[in-house]
Amino acid sequence: MKKLLTLLLALPLLWGHAAAQENAKYTILLTGASFASPQNGWFEIGCRQLDARAINRAIGGESIADTANRMAEGTLWNAGELDEMDALVIMQVHNRDVSATGGLKEKYTDYTTPFDRSNYAAAFDYVIKRYQSECYALKDDPKSKYYGTKSGKPAVIVLCTDWHDARTTYNAAIRRLAARWGLPLVEFDRNIGFSKDTPNPATGTQQSLLHAQDTQTIEGVAYGWHPQRGQDKYIQQRMAAIFTDTMRRILPAK
Repeated sequence: MKKLLTLLLALPLLWGHAAAQENAKYTILLTGASFASPQNGWFEIGCRQLDARAINRAIGGESIADTANRMAEGTLWNAGELDEMDALVIMQVHNRDVSATGGLKEKYTDYTTPFDRSNYAAAFDYVIKRYQSECYALKDDPKSKYYGTKSGKPAVIVLCTDWHDARTTYNAAIRRLAARWGLPLVEFDRNIGFSKDTPNPATGTQQSLLHAQDTQTIEGVAYGWHPQRGQDKYIQQRMAAIFTDTMRRILPAK
């Protein structure tokens, strides 16, 4: 009986949340791995601040190859979501050179799927080219609100750095990739509030360790790996603020 009463009391809140999501000004889809999964919270906080419907498809343990394969399978979004999405945000931040050009194809249809994890740059290339191509193709889809337009749906793709600056290989590469395509970048690493170059004066260790739930070792130095999770955590709120600031400069007025 107590559980039933708790559920009944919670229903109005759930309905209110669903209605707010349905009537949101924007729709944003996030793909990524453990730094982006719903257990973190930065994306959900940011979308609330933006009045955006949050579609979080990030799954811990996945890579950009998994994102590409889910696109190829048609499971990353459905047709209705593609039509409504105002932005695709990608936070796949494995410490690899995602800007390499070796093996890249002219069209996404030239790639052989499924992808494995041998070429992160090719998987990024596939995701970007496929999303842009599918958005453009909506101009010929009678079911789309972009039907009959010249350019189809605007293909807004937003890339992200790692949450701090220790993954120098990835952070430098994602900047090169963003510059190559002219894509906006959420620069968590430059705005998070600390740097690998200056240890915490109280502890003498990396400041990222203070905000992490585990550690990673890069070139013999221990850094914070996964940030503390939960919307009540400072680091998630800080990341949400950085994400929100970037998106407000990107999303069109509605």
